[in-house]
Amino acid sequence: MFYHDKGNEFHSANGNPGPKYWSNRVDYQLKATIDTTSKTLTGSENITYTNNSPDALDDLWLQLDQNTYKKESRSNFYTGTAAEQHTAGYQLEEVQIVQQGKVFKANYVVTDTRMQIRLPQALAAHGGKINIRIKYHYTIPGNFGGRTDYTDTKNGKIYEIAQWFPRMCVYDDTHGWDTLPFLGSGEFYLEYGDIDYFVTLPADMIVAGSGELVNPSEVLTAKQLSRLTAARNSDKTVMIRTLADVKDPSTQLARKGDLTWHFKMTNTRDVAFGASKAYIWDAARVNLPGGKKSLAMSVYPEESAGDAAWGRSTEYLKGAIEYFSEKWFVYPYPVAINEAGIAGGMEYPGIVFDGIRSKGKGLFSVTAHEIGHNWFPMIIGSDERRFAWMDEGFNTFIDIYANDVFNKGEYSPKRDGEYAPGGGNPADEIVPVINDPNAPVIMTAADAIPGEYRHPIAYYKPAFGLVLLREQILGKDRFDHAFKNYMHKWAYKHPQPDDFFRSMESGAGEDLSWFWKGWFYNNWKLDLTIIDAGYVDNDAKKGISVTIANKEKMAMPFALEVNLKDGNKYRMQFPVETWIQNKAITVTVPTTQEAESVRIDPDAVLPDMNRANNIFKLK
Repeated sequence: MFYHDKGNEFHSANGNPGPKYWSNRVDYQLKATIDTTSKTLTGSENITYTNNSPDALDDLWLQLDQNTYKKESRSNFYTGTAAEQHTAGYQLEEVQIVQQGKVFKANYVVTDTRMQIRLPQALAAHGGKINIRIKYHYTIPGNFGGRTDYTDTKNGKIYEIAQWFPRMCVYDDTHGWDTLPFLGSGEFYLEYGDIDYFVTLPADMIVAGSGELVNPSEVLTAKQLSRLTAARNSDKTVMIRTLADVKDPSTQLARKGDLTWHFKMTNTRDVAFGASKAYIWDAARVNLPGGKKSLAMSVYPEESAGDAAWGRSTEYLKGAIEYFSEKWFVYPYPVAINEAGIAGGMEYPGIVFDGIRSKGKGLFSVTAHEIGHNWFPMIIGSDERRFAWMDEGFNTFIDIYANDVFNKGEYSPKRDGEYAPGGGNPADEIVPVINDPNAPVIMTAADAIPGEYRHPIAYYKPAFGLVLLREQILGKDRFDHAFKNYMHKWAYKHPQPDDFFRSMESGAGEDLSWFWKGWFYNNWKLDLTIIDAGYVDNDAKKGISVTIANKEKMAMPFALEVNLKDGNKYRMQFPVETWIQNKAITVTVPTTQEAESVRIDPDAVLPDMNRANNIFKLK
């Protein structure tokens, strides 16, 4: 038995959400002010939390990710290398709860990057609501921030602001409260809801934020508004704010002091934003299935300008979104933003932070990859902190095909070792990792994967595993049907690994337990070999007898190809059931003429440990 549990009313045996599936809801009202002198963000939030679970909740848990920058934070110890720069983390000024119309000073405890609020009375099950009000401030980390930071450019600082407000932990039917601390490698697990937020900062700065800008006429010039309207109707990139505009103060609104930018985003798990007076800004229309439209935008400094670099960012963003929407699931948000900074490649709903210095194929690849995260895990809301492969692996998989189709294959193929230790053939790139006795398995918790294995194990191996499923095991049609069903059934919900495994098996009509066990739960090796080959009764007209062995524990379907002396080839396909009882088989290939050689896996698509024993030359 592969599955430890049978399906239940929350997670069905067929991999779909069960008839009583539930998830809790979180709506946020946020206000933030950035002091660019002290590099401080001061914020207030009003959280409306809805408990849809069947359990009354005695306490609530929130994530305080800014506390990861404190000197005593647990994140300084899990890799054995402590950070050298720190902040004081969140400074909580006031925490209140509003329950049944009464306001209470919250009884709370902060532990590292988590806060527990102990309620005076339990929050009722099946729809009970509570409000949490928090006032806080924190020092924005500089270039050591990783995912959130500020940095200098020629024309001013760029601020990348993420994990900037206390966020509710997920309460689900698998772990109850999911309170794993934020250590760094493990990313996020968040609930869905609507986020209404205001950002106040100096009037000469541009804000690029998740969601829809609600008050454009208050913060943009007439020329910017006109250009933005043109961009919404253009497949070609339209400049909203040029480099000349950046350098000319007269192109700003005639206001001193601060401006407040107002954004809204619906059915989202998070928001982030970038802010700078150095931003060049361009945009173009995104065409979605069913006649829907969205808007792709890029903001970047002078250092990133030019068609060889970020001048094509919006084109890349538009192309990736249109492909993912047509192939898998329609992009649901009104805007998508690519922001240039030093975060170097980080994703949030509706906005991604990519590298200032990226250009060409590198910029396309990181743009497609990061915006692809809007599907995994922003729409299909898996737990990144526990299962990095359901986030990075799935997303790397869909990237491969995005590279194939963009601009008629301009940057194809992506099977180039970007996320693996080698180069060249993608099947060969993963072999050194599978051969490495110290390599963790895909199912390892994100923070437990050592740095040198993070890309091979969290990104490349699961992505290549899905390529094997699609191109060698199931075929494209059956795979695509099952994979799209999984995405559509779990959109805006919280799938667990078994939900994916069951969904793929049900949708494709295959027992894939052998594959999940060998590829995801273990690093089992594959070594197919030809032991012997010769003409039946020494007569080429009677065919060729071939003995094939599987020397290792992993199984795979495979092809066998005969190279005939006249230059033609003869091929046979063998299913994975070839190995269900046998470690070796002898088959007769029904050829009728002399041959040069026999080869297994002739296209080198399988992760075979030793290709030298895959060919046998006939005498």
